[in-house]
Amino acid sequence: MRLILLGPPGSGKGTQAQRLVHKHGIVQLSTGEMLRAAVAAGTPIGLQAKEIMANGGLVPDEVVVGIIADRIEEPDAKKGFILDGFPRTVPQAAALDDLLRKKHLKLDAVVELRVNESALLARVEKRAEETRARGEEVRLDDTPEVLTKRLAQYRSLTEPLIHYYSERRKLLTVDGMMTIEHVTREINRILTALGALEPKDHEDHAPKAAKKAAKAAMNASKKPARKAAKPAKKAAKSARKAAKAPSKAKAAKKTVKKAAKQAVKKAAGAAKARKGAKTAKKTAKKLTKKRAKR
Repeated sequence: MRLILLGPPGSGKGTQAQRLVHKHGIVQLSTGEMLRAAVAAGTPIGLQAKEIMANGGLVPDEVVVGIIADRIEEPDAKKGFILDGFPRTVPQAAALDDLLRKKHLKLDAVVELRVNESALLARVEKRAEETRARGEEVRLDDTPEVLTKRLAQYRSLTEPLIHYYSERRKLLTVDGMMTIEHVTREINRILTALGALEPKDHEDHAPKAAKKAAKAAMNASKKPARKAAKPAKKAAKSARKAAKAPSKAKAAKKTVKKAAKQAVKKAAGAAKARKGAKTAKKTAKKLTKKRAKR
């Protein structure tokens, strides 16, 4: 599962990303953390980023993409990842698309957490008031003034990504004004519907052997003898039940094998009977010809 969470500051992206990481065993990839890790590790791209940052410059998109390219090759990212803080612009999104295409990977979805900006500002104001009431100092980055600037930056730089991913049929929108639990459930629901996540009870399904045996039984049911089809269909039904009830998987497997054998046996018997009928018919025809000659 490979995701991007979109939404303005304060929409709850970080909270939902952590919940997805914890529940599904994927990794959250923060461009800031990846840059620092690459610099610390002394990788070629990390050294390049270090020189740029040391001179007070902004790390260009191609360097960030290079760091992402290295990071997603690491073992813990094989199961999937959520990109945090990237892409922020349409050119960055296009560069990410090129990277994933070269690596034969695909982005499963871009989940937009849609929120009411006025409500976000009201939340920050309330939080700031409560902080002051406790006699604590309000964080500089947690004030209505700072949030207003960040929201304006989001609208001008990042919001165009909504249209970009919508055109590519990757965008899924969730009401970010719901409770945290409701937002989490909705994200998991739409990802499951997309096939990006397995159904909750997938791990409890019957083993592959039972499904394989069911397929064999279904193939047996396609044989000419109509009577042979019934046991095979019954076997397939048993296998489907096994997929829903893992505790009965072994019993289902035995039932499938038994039914499949019966199906094949009856099909063979039917074929033998048809062959015998054909031989009898030929014999009768010869006798009729001999009597006609007499």
